[in-house]
Amino acid sequence: MSNQLTKVAFLGLGVMGFPMAGYLQQKGYQVTVYNRTAAKAELWVKHYGGAAALTPAAAVAGASMVFMCVGNDDDVRSVVYGEQGALSTMATQAILIDHTTASAELARELATACATKGIGFLDAPVSGGQAGAEKGILTVMVGGEVEVFAKAETAMQSYSRCVKLLGPAGSGQLAKMVNQICIAGVVQGLAEALNFAKNAGLDGAAVVEVISQGAASSWQMQNRSLTMLDDKFDFGFAVDWMRKDLSIALNEARKNGSALPLTALVDQFYAEVQQMGGNRWDTSSLIKRLTR
Repeated sequence: MSNQLTKVAFLGLGVMGFPMAGYLQQKGYQVTVYNRTAAKAELWVKHYGGAAALTPAAAVAGASMVFMCVGNDDDVRSVVYGEQGALSTMATQAILIDHTTASAELARELATACATKGIGFLDAPVSGGQAGAEKGILTVMVGGEVEVFAKAETAMQSYSRCVKLLGPAGSGQLAKMVNQICIAGVVQGLAEALNFAKNAGLDGAAVVEVISQGAASSWQMQNRSLTMLDDKFDFGFAVDWMRKDLSIALNEARKNGSALPLTALVDQFYAEVQQMGGNRWDTSSLIKRLTR
């Protein structure tokens, strides 16, 4: 079916959902949005066109695909279930795509709930942060059935540079946990290294210029090291959200028997950042607890 004839809905217009929904509209999909704060939905319509609805049920009526990007498990349930929830009006054979970073348990729950109504489901958390969403270059980790993924892949590519099916429902969320575990360790290592360089009397920027050309390089070094040195932490993904994600990963680790000592330690370091008032600082603010 041509994009020009495809009606879709997008639920949740935060820093990620707002531009993601915009890319769908720009790619030719007919997008109806819903946001808990209606003014945000009205702003989106003013910026991109499309339409807005006052409830999830109204937004998804007649949509072949419904995308969600909200805060946590409870937020997902609040827009999916109930008389005004998405499942109350979604059509049979439609597809529900959840971009929220949530638990694998919730993903499996939603897959079952959708299946009873003849609706496809994909858990599809994203990586790339606010900048990735705004540039349309997110990475999407997907769990679900092959046939359902094949129908939704092109639409997800509207705002992504990599979309990959990793297994059955829940697999996308599990992969996102792997992603956040990796990030936590890398950011802590970078924070310690930059603080060490400063205390050793080195020019941090000059050191980064050199070591970023070798094995020490990482996305965090390439994109956050200089702002960390400049004490700037207003670059998207907030500490509050990182702690939510790490809590999900640590809980899953307890279930599957994985040891995550470094992740647990970094989670507590982020708790210290929160105590410093850094709830909305970005994740690179780990260095603040070393330099205060």
